[in-house]
Amino acid sequence: MADQYKAHDYYLMDEFLSDEQKLIRDSLRAYLKKEVSPIIEDYYERADFPNQILSGLGEHGCFGPYIPEEYGGAGLDQITYGLLMQELERVDSGVRSTASVQSSLVMYPIFKYGSEEQKKKYLPKLATGEMMGCFGLTEPDYGSNPGGMLSNFKEDGDHVILNGSKMWISNATFADIAVVWAKNEEGRIYGLVVERGMEGFETPEMKGKHSLRASATGELLFTDVKVPKTNILPGKSGLGAPLSCLDSARYGIAWGAIGAALDCYDSALRYSLERTQFDQPIGGFQLQQKKLAEMITEITKAQLFTYRLGQLRNEGRATTAQISMAKRNNVKMAIDIARESRQIHGAMGITNEYPCMRHMANLESVITYEGTHDIHLLITGMDITGIPAFK
Repeated sequence: MADQYKAHDYYLMDEFLSDEQKLIRDSLRAYLKKEVSPIIEDYYERADFPNQILSGLGEHGCFGPYIPEEYGGAGLDQITYGLLMQELERVDSGVRSTASVQSSLVMYPIFKYGSEEQKKKYLPKLATGEMMGCFGLTEPDYGSNPGGMLSNFKEDGDHVILNGSKMWISNATFADIAVVWAKNEEGRIYGLVVERGMEGFETPEMKGKHSLRASATGELLFTDVKVPKTNILPGKSGLGAPLSCLDSARYGIAWGAIGAALDCYDSALRYSLERTQFDQPIGGFQLQQKKLAEMITEITKAQLFTYRLGQLRNEGRATTAQISMAKRNNVKMAIDIARESRQIHGAMGITNEYPCMRHMANLESVITYEGTHDIHLLITGMDITGIPAFK
């Protein structure tokens, strides 16, 4: 089915963007409309990820767009990164997740905390999609409390011996490398680059998902995996290192969720003008107009909110709490709009002829991963009161 999406910019936000930013965004949008939108429903139904699009995503700068050119990135700013994530999630949250993990959870920690040798070895290939990565932090018993992780490594000459497991890992099944967070013998957390093929490293697929079906999700299992010490990220240790990566990923999600909301709104608006009941388009009835008007209002608020956050990110002034607020707000906004969009479509809304049900199901994952909806609320609460309420 042809992608009929038309962009919506109620407050003329494009006037804030440079010609380069718009060109990069529009180029990706055209590629996605042609190559990804026509196949995404089929891959979602099959619970499979379309690996053939990886090189195209790389060519359009979706992998590490803010990584400097000397390491293979495009050297773009944070707002451009956000625009790319918005376009990807407009098509499907699973596609955006794949790029978000590659950029913020694999390339970012290697760039930020890796050695020069690690940067040169991994980043250029990750930028093109020739090499793909995943991020191992969450464990079966440690999600919102990652500091309690059990994964650990012990010294063994020029190597360390890694044991443990990670769960709910996007890209796990096809990743060439995994940036894994584990504790040393003193209980200090470090990042290690674990390569596919290392003995004792397995990545079984997690099946049975009703959400993010067009995204590869798996486990990471480590049984006495021998990892060279040269694969340990030397730049930073402690929980702050992986959490800084999550800041970057959550920022991308804040933009991405707007894309999902826009797709649902666009489909609902078009349907409301085409579907006739009681001798007129349903878009002419007050209750439908109320839904549509509230949708575009909430989208516009999120666009303004997130653009300002992008400015702060560019200036290096955005705080973790500010990013949490945007992630929480925008994903909730998007999932509410997906549900209202489904209602406007009536019974047709539950079919794969329209995108709202798929977006709704996907956003049920997005509202939980990278920090749950409730945890982000408590991050804001701690920030404004100075009192942590996590325990």
